[in-house]
Amino acid sequence: MERDALERIAEALERLRPPPASAPDWSAASAFVWHADPDHLEPVADVNRVPLELLHGIDRSRNTLMANTRQFARGLPANNALLWGARGMGKSSLVKAVHGALEEDFAGLKLVEIQREDLPSIGRLLALLRGADVRAVLYCDDLSFSHDDQHYKSLKAVLDGGVSGRPENVVFYATSNRRHLMPRDMIENERGSAINPSEAVEEKVSLSDRFGLWLGFHACDQDAYLAMIRGYCDAYGVAMSDEDLRAEAIEWQATRGSRSGRVAWQYFTDLAGRRGVTLG
Repeated sequence: MERDALERIAEALERLRPPPASAPDWSAASAFVWHADPDHLEPVADVNRVPLELLHGIDRSRNTLMANTRQFARGLPANNALLWGARGMGKSSLVKAVHGALEEDFAGLKLVEIQREDLPSIGRLLALLRGADVRAVLYCDDLSFSHDDQHYKSLKAVLDGGVSGRPENVVFYATSNRRHLMPRDMIENERGSAINPSEAVEEKVSLSDRFGLWLGFHACDQDAYLAMIRGYCDAYGVAMSDEDLRAEAIEWQATRGSRSGRVAWQYFTDLAGRRGVTLG
């Protein structure tokens, strides 16, 4: 009697468990977004990105990430990468632009975005990608962790691979405003309350150490800011004198209270709209 009841419970739980995700049609798109519950990869027909040549002031990071991604696309060893630093300086734009620059030469190179809140399901995503006839750049934007956040333990499975190892056809790129992904006060709290403070802090800080590439993005100076806007004007055919552009762009930056690649693009978007130029 008791055994029959246990069997019925087991069967009921089995019915409630969602079926494993099926492999998508990889030819449907070059980029996908991972969704959990239910697990599936959604193709993205039109990726929101800017051409690589329009990203100014980040040449070293651009060249390094391009070389690493090209190695990966060719089936050669490549590192996971953490793009960290100032807001609006092109971290996520660079990841998408590098993929866009290489996808024509490497048709099997796919960009797969995962949201931070879906990190606990990343093991299932890796199982789906393992053995697939593609090479996937797994990408998480604006990655960081709060005081009671345990999602970083799921991320370790990607970076270290666990017992099974990270699939050979997967590399992980993340962007963050924090170099160590954890807030400073969280690290200090661990140092002050743990039985062994050094080990507790090391567990948190070492997460960033698991990325083979650290690419820093820093606030741009005025010349770089103006060069970004001039590059956009040239690319989209917006004619404007250097004197007028300088005056308008500096005033725009002053009203925003900051200077970055994002602010440069926002000013140019306004400028293009006033000039009747489309950006599609």
